[in-house]
Amino acid sequence: MSITKESVVERLKTVNGPDFTGNIVDLGMVSEIFIADSKVFFSITVPAARAQELEPLRAAAERAVKAIPGVASAVVALTAEKKGGGMEAAVPARPAASRPAAPQPPRPAPHAPASQSHGKRGVPGIGAIIAVASGKGGVGKSTTAVNLALGLAANGLKVGVLDADIYGPSMPRLLNIHGRPQTVDGKILKPMQNYGLKVMSMGFLVDEETPMIWRGPMVMSALTQMLREVDWGPLDVLVVDMPPGTGDAQLTMAQQVPLAGAVIVSTPQDLALIDARKGLNMFKKVDVPLLGIVENMSYFLAPDTGKRYDIFGHGGARREAERLGVTFLGEVPLEMGIRESSDAGAPVVASKPEGAEAKIYRDIASKVWDRVQEERGAAEAAVPSIVFE
Repeated sequence: MSITKESVVERLKTVNGPDFTGNIVDLGMVSEIFIADSKVFFSITVPAARAQELEPLRAAAERAVKAIPGVASAVVALTAEKKGGGMEAAVPARPAASRPAAPQPPRPAPHAPASQSHGKRGVPGIGAIIAVASGKGGVGKSTTAVNLALGLAANGLKVGVLDADIYGPSMPRLLNIHGRPQTVDGKILKPMQNYGLKVMSMGFLVDEETPMIWRGPMVMSALTQMLREVDWGPLDVLVVDMPPGTGDAQLTMAQQVPLAGAVIVSTPQDLALIDARKGLNMFKKVDVPLLGIVENMSYFLAPDTGKRYDIFGHGGARREAERLGVTFLGEVPLEMGIRESSDAGAPVVASKPEGAEAKIYRDIASKVWDRVQEERGAAEAAVPSIVFE
């Protein structure tokens, strides 16, 4: 049965707004509705001060849409966007007498840093989660992420890949995986697999040419589902291919998931490094360990003469790593074989495991895993122990 936006809107009109002031559609609280493969996506705009209190409203809207014949699932998010005062007027707060006072969070002790890990839940079955990020697009981040994952697997680890680039998912093409994921008991998705990797991507759920016109809360909800409603385990490590930049997806992962660390990918030139610094600073601010920097497209070796050309300059990422006191993980050349194998869905670490390029990625993977172990050791050493005498 075909699902239409009109049928979703009509069903949502049965959901009362806050304090029974009307329905959420007529109150103007429902965003643009997006439908893909029997899944319905939308967000509900509420006042920021009442977001936590109105979670039952979100759940009610989700249940209402799921009850529509033909709907497989619904992704509904609350957003706290304000609409110039109109939103506050449309959703009045309850009288103070009928609303219990919100409990005040405890104040941290003087000079004690606020906890950055509050609210972060690990994902069952996953030993470590590594984010691969870049300050801008076009630097080869996804190719680096997939070859890093294959390098970790080649070094003996059980590895998964989460394609968190909602707007431009690359893993279906890079890993030559087609089709739709199956479910476990109709609730939990089974990850797709190839080359020994477990993989989940929005690209498996929507057609390649379907535009993802989503607001931030919808992106965050989709990411949370792909992370926590997938049968990942057991894995030693999950590599997350982040979208470029420092937006909602990056902050969602950094603030809600206990990341073992982040790998930053950049090309050598100054313009790319300016954006890479933004990514580095973002992860620093949310207390995510920086595992290191990879300089991609570092140099070009002419296939006919073997002469080296530094097309984008050279060494900029290494110098930046030294300046910031961050590990420099390695240089990946601008190599035709890497591009061709990626386009063909056969990443170089899997298709040419004995080649020079595959060795570069395996070496980077070894350094990344060593850094993960170092950060774990440092975290454990920082935990005070209680000694009974």
